[in-house]
Amino acid sequence: MLREKLKNYKIILASGSPRRQDFFKELDLDFSIEVREVEEIFPKHLQNGSEITDYLAKLKACAFQDLAENDILITSDTIVWKNGEAIGKPENREEAEKMLHNLSGDFHEVITSVVFTGKNFQETINDTTKVWFKELTKAEIDYYLTHYKPYDKAGSYGIQEWIGYIGIDRLEGSYFNVMGLPTRLVYKTLMEIADR
Repeated sequence: MLREKLKNYKIILASGSPRRQDFFKELDLDFSIEVREVEEIFPKHLQNGSEITDYLAKLKACAFQDLAENDILITSDTIVWKNGEAIGKPENREEAEKMLHNLSGDFHEVITSVVFTGKNFQETINDTTKVWFKELTKAEIDYYLTHYKPYDKAGSYGIQEWIGYIGIDRLEGSYFNVMGLPTRLVYKTLMEIADR
């Protein structure tokens, strides 16, 4: 459906995330992947999670100053937000362990922003999902980190992996957003762009 509507556009996904790439395949889109390195640092004055993810997703788009007339560049950023603080990706196992202990037995938010950039437009969307973890044992955290090594994931976990199966009590909002892409909003926004 979207493929036909967007046949006159070239979709560029600026993400190295295998999960986001899979989502775009499942949305039945023709797209290319192009990742350009950006130092993901945000100003300290940003007060809430969606301001941070909006900023970082737009920052990633700034690396592409050479878009053609029919290009749609898609950049995104996801963070875990708890008690007014952003939790990013862990640097090592020790950090990952601390993050999971911090999330254990409590709720946090997962916030994803997606920026659609064309030669003459830019649109930003974001989505927030609340996630409740059960109390995780040290053995469960150790098992997960040993077998899954989630060092490329915000908050040190993937909801679609073992820890999601055994550890998540409930969530409020989009499951796919926790995986890194609010698919329904991406679909809706691309439909709107195509209908202009």
